[in-house]
Amino acid sequence: MRCKFCFATFQEVKKTILPKGHLPKEDSLKLVNLLSEHFDKITFVGGEPTLCPWLPDLLIRAKQLGMNTGIVSNGTRLNEKFLTELRPYLDWVGLSIDSLNEDTNIKMGRAIAGTKPLNETYYLNLVNLITSLGFKLKINTVVNKYNYTENLSEFIKVSGTNRWKVFQVLPIKGENDKHIDELKITKEEFNFFLSNHEKTKHVLVPENNEEMRGSYAMVDPAGRFFENSTGSIINSDPILKIGVEKAYEMAHPDRDKFIKRGGVYNW
Repeated sequence: MRCKFCFATFQEVKKTILPKGHLPKEDSLKLVNLLSEHFDKITFVGGEPTLCPWLPDLLIRAKQLGMNTGIVSNGTRLNEKFLTELRPYLDWVGLSIDSLNEDTNIKMGRAIAGTKPLNETYYLNLVNLITSLGFKLKINTVVNKYNYTENLSEFIKVSGTNRWKVFQVLPIKGENDKHIDELKITKEEFNFFLSNHEKTKHVLVPENNEEMRGSYAMVDPAGRFFENSTGSIINSDPILKIGVEKAYEMAHPDRDKFIKRGGVYNW
């Protein structure tokens, strides 16, 4: 997909560091080994993580090392075979669902070029599959100018989700400059979306721009910590080169903000 609000395109990695845009498999596994010594939870995101041929190997390694594991996917490649095979190694399945309206998804770029956007029936069948297999379900929604007046309450209710992360669309310089002006919303518009979803507050975890910036421990495809507290991406040196602790100090999250936004929960 080509989501217009995406701030994780990592084009700089491909252009200046790694021609393929990511670490090779063996280095990725080494990175999981190192991270497991300092973190007890890991979530593989993207882009689309299921496009990585060795995602199952990474999940298996992380689980063997005692980590709580998760993915965040757009859902296009999740099927019963894939999920059943990963069930022993995967704890959380996250789905990026920003709208149930096909036209809205096209406007946001939440669609694969040349194909119809995923619709409500597809998403309902998918969440039923995920929960029936015993995974914990998380839904991520990016609230922006195209969807902030929509109401997903009924879908969230029937989805059986354990956690609904609702983000205010985040401008990041050098990543989503091209389209961000058509997507940006005010805090009042973000709060309007939240007020329309009072019935889901038992699972809803909102994050506005201030709460998001600098509150995540993130690793890019080149194996570097990165952070966005200044509104642009700042990278550490490669973790495999200098180790987790030194790299973390170069681009570390604000722990207080992490806790305040609900980063610690019963996972």
